[in-house]
Amino acid sequence: MKLRDLVYRLYARRVEDRLDLARVPEHIGVILDGNRRWARASGGTTEQGHRAGAGKIQELLGWCSETDVQVVTLWLLSTDNLSRPDNELLPLLGIIEDTVRDLAADGRWRVHHVGQLDLLPGRTQRVLKEAEEKAGSVDGILVNVAVGYGGRQEIADAVRSLLADHAGRGTGLHELAENLTVEDIAEHLYTSGQPDPDLVIRTSGEQRLSGFMLWQSAHSEYYFCDVFWPAFRKVDFLRAMRDYAARHRRYGG
Repeated sequence: MKLRDLVYRLYARRVEDRLDLARVPEHIGVILDGNRRWARASGGTTEQGHRAGAGKIQELLGWCSETDVQVVTLWLLSTDNLSRPDNELLPLLGIIEDTVRDLAADGRWRVHHVGQLDLLPGRTQRVLKEAEEKAGSVDGILVNVAVGYGGRQEIADAVRSLLADHAGRGTGLHELAENLTVEDIAEHLYTSGQPDPDLVIRTSGEQRLSGFMLWQSAHSEYYFCDVFWPAFRKVDFLRAMRDYAARHRRYGG
């Protein structure tokens, strides 16, 4: 073992030993950013960068299971990403399909898709549906795979679903407008019934949400990490957890 690796392991153990497990986030959202830049920096192709990023997901979930996190939302493909050229988008969709299949086959994770299925190719839709059917009731961490996801799209879909629901009950628009609550809209989000994310992690050094869980993250804590997603290490995860535990959440109070 190289000295550098030994020092890293000792440091990670030290951070882990000092982590306050009583203040662990219940739900973590992760913006997996930097695959392409990691590939360029290492002399690889874009596809190799996406595959390296996909390979990091199981590691992350393993770390989450060690710290009693209950829900993890992984942003794998945004609605904006769908406009990428086919020579990049199609391999990326294939990698996502393989990743989702692996998550469902693992047996440790409960898989749930968040996003708009209709925007995705038929094969990708089938993979997501089959994964949810296969692993939708597993007794483990709930893993939301955000594919074809956009925060504004989610809110628009929630309002559309709410209006259709009330139209089916015969509720008039005036009556609905008079009585509409925040909770009414939340019930129609992709993550209905789930806790909102306590912590949102974004890798690659970018410090913006880019539309990720706009509704749910109103009171989330954010942690921006400089490393590209394929290079994200356990110590980076533990630092995020330690940083979260040290914060005093006021929820606007």
